[in-house]
Amino acid sequence: MYRLLYWLVLSRLPAEGTHRVSFALLRAFTAVPGMRAFMQRMLAPRDPALRVQVFGRDVPGPLGLAAGFDKDAKGVSALLAAGFGFVEVGTVTAEPQPGNAKPRLFRLRRDRALINRLGFNNDGAAAAARRLAHRREGVVGVNIGKTKRVSEDEALSDYERSAQTLAPLADYLVVNVSSPNTPGLRNLQAVDKLRPLLVAVRRACDVASPLRRVPLLVKIAPDLADADVDAVADLALELGLEGIIATNTTIAREGLTMKLDEAGGLSGAPLKTRALEVLRRLRARVGNRLVLIAVGGIENGDDAWQRIRAGATLVQAYTGYIYGGPLWPRRVHRELAARVRESGLASIEEAIGTDAPAMSNVRKNSR
Repeated sequence: MYRLLYWLVLSRLPAEGTHRVSFALLRAFTAVPGMRAFMQRMLAPRDPALRVQVFGRDVPGPLGLAAGFDKDAKGVSALLAAGFGFVEVGTVTAEPQPGNAKPRLFRLRRDRALINRLGFNNDGAAAAARRLAHRREGVVGVNIGKTKRVSEDEALSDYERSAQTLAPLADYLVVNVSSPNTPGLRNLQAVDKLRPLLVAVRRACDVASPLRRVPLLVKIAPDLADADVDAVADLALELGLEGIIATNTTIAREGLTMKLDEAGGLSGAPLKTRALEVLRRLRARVGNRLVLIAVGGIENGDDAWQRIRAGATLVQAYTGYIYGGPLWPRRVHRELAARVRESGLASIEEAIGTDAPAMSNVRKNSR
């Protein structure tokens, strides 16, 4: 039914219009009395072998929805009912902003990829906080970024404002310094600039949530040089962060069969190799002392299983969901459960890092 609707209607819309309509239909569908509970019974991960304990929470399945899909926390309940084990909302900025000029989202169907230059279009931290205050279920992360009009020199206070507003409502908070679509943002990945930013956000989280330590993660770009990946990993250990998300979209265009002369971040299948490389490098650097969340080019259960065995505690997807359709999360979780049993394991947690290289060049006392 979905594929028929997609080819007859949704595929004829601009890519961003397809997303808007599809997301609105999902939210409307789950708003029908009894429908959300029905979907949860049919689609949500329920196999005990898929449960993961992370950040002090019980995640029913390791596949989550990456930031970028639900920028304003409008459909968390609907997305959890659709089969995701957890949802990350955002990227949210301290102030509302419209994002970049349209068109700003493009399909590369043959490459199973997307290019976006959305530019953190969102309703702002206060609006997201109002919506999150009403949620009563699931594990929800919040991804925060820099307001576009704010200069790099004022970035710390801008991130602090978002953290103060959203940290008390987040199961974990992500500092996004890796989108290619906000001018100057990726400059903040340099350790000399990232250190004071993360210290400021950590302090803001602790002030806003004095009774509960909010897990803090940083999301990095696949385009970082290997030495810079190592430097960020060392900094995360030094500052006592809870984890790293690897990776955001890429500005590279290698391996594409469709040539589309559009600026922005590339996501989907072409990102698979580099995202896995970064994950493996992080795991070799930090071992199991940080939670690593893998994202980038995950299309099926085998991709997710590979990331988990490489050291990821959780995995995320966005483009895979776009191309896979509404039943895709259930399918991936079922494939993962099958891999667990085929491997003779009782839980997917036992698979985390089983293919990971040994730790190297890590300061043992860095935490």
